[in-house]
Amino acid sequence: MKEFPARLYHGVPEWVKAGAVFHVRGRCGRDNPVALTDPVIAKALLESVAFYHAKHRWHVTLFVLMPDHWHALLSFPQDAGMIRVVGDWKRYQEKLHGVRWQEGFFDHRLRNEPELDEKAHYIRMNPVRAGLCSQAGAWPWRIEQVDGDLRVPSV
Repeated sequence: MKEFPARLYHGVPEWVKAGAVFHVRGRCGRDNPVALTDPVIAKALLESVAFYHAKHRWHVTLFVLMPDHWHALLSFPQDAGMIRVVGDWKRYQEKLHGVRWQEGFFDHRLRNEPELDEKAHYIRMNPVRAGLCSQAGAWPWRIEQVDGDLRVPSV
């Protein structure tokens, strides 16, 4: 029987090329008192996502908030550890907005364009599948890279 590690370390191996895109998902804890899509919280969260992007802590391709979790397509600088960057962001949101997170997060490196396109479609459709909106473009709680510009909702 294969044994799995008790903890995932989210390290980016040295052989992974700079700029590799990862699907990252973070979930709220069961005791979380706030919905990530509460308009005040969502606006603040997305502003901080854009701030991290502007400060080169991560590079956002797509970031979508759901009531109790988020999905993102992110790249990280070679010298910044993914776990540290995501952990710093989550700790800041907990301190400032009272968001309680599950420990850790999910990540998966996307290996090619078709996989990136498939995952982006999956993430965009998440609010539609959850019955939160009728079409992906109608969901206000997302940031997306479009033609090199980071589009932040004006809600």
